[in-house]
Amino acid sequence: MNYLDFEKPLAEIEGKAEELRALARSNPGMDVDKEAAALDRKAQDMLAQIYGALSPWQKCQVARHPDRPHARDYVEALITDWMPLAGDRAFADDHAVLGGIGRLDGEPVVVIGHEKGHDTKSRIRHNFGMARPEGYRKAIRLMTLADRFGLPVVTLVDTPGAYPGKGAEERGQAEAIARCTETQLSLGVPIVSLIIGEGGSGGAVALATANRVLMLEHAIYSVISPEGCASILWKDSERMREAAEALRLTASDLIGLGVVDRIVREPLGGAHRDPAAAIAAAGEALRAALADLRGRDRRDLREARRRKFLEMGSRGLAA
Repeated sequence: MNYLDFEKPLAEIEGKAEELRALARSNPGMDVDKEAAALDRKAQDMLAQIYGALSPWQKCQVARHPDRPHARDYVEALITDWMPLAGDRAFADDHAVLGGIGRLDGEPVVVIGHEKGHDTKSRIRHNFGMARPEGYRKAIRLMTLADRFGLPVVTLVDTPGAYPGKGAEERGQAEAIARCTETQLSLGVPIVSLIIGEGGSGGAVALATANRVLMLEHAIYSVISPEGCASILWKDSERMREAAEALRLTASDLIGLGVVDRIVREPLGGAHRDPAAAIAAAGEALRAALADLRGRDRRDLREARRRKFLEMGSRGLAA
């Protein structure tokens, strides 16, 4: 397991328990069950204590954990009859954005998501989840397809932000993000977005302008990364902890502001400790959101979505 910095005391306890079990495996006559179970209980208590009081910066670290399930994991676990669709029909296929058609509990849906990759090779191929203009134009193509055939849209958001490279800017990055957001505001079908890890900047909003915005418990969603914010405000990226506090980027902050509609609880210790349970909980939340929107009039869906974003944040300002 990859332990985060604040989990080091936990790593020591779990490491000792595993050492005892390894010793018992190599010495069949040795009984370590009682000692190992005591260490397990201590580890569980510590895990609950740590994850019951995470700071915003620690939430950022959890949201970025390398073992956290990514969009492809959710698709493979929840979507049947999956048919991936590629390319923007203008320039190229962006591997940072996956998309296609499949069935969620037998109901046809269009699924679009940021994909980061799991190892060095796949992360490079997927550009660490940072989409280029062709990725957002692919998303526009799939959303338009969904609207034409009356299919709900599910988006899985997990990106540090849109790719800021020279080529992306030359090909109209800002325009592509704006057009993607505009397309979502114009659709007459249900849109449900789930923030599964990082929701960074306009690159996240471009796939999260939805009727229902769901967010995993330890995900983050913000206009800028804490490091970027600290670099701009204080010219010191090391003040990212302070920036994370000020940005109000956690799920509990954002549901209070009306930015997200529901928090999806994660297994104790985060989604990376039990990906299957995290994905199952996310699936239940997606099904509930889609069921709530099913059968609603196209115009009603569109107007409610626009009104939602015009009113966003007003609860927090009034408070």
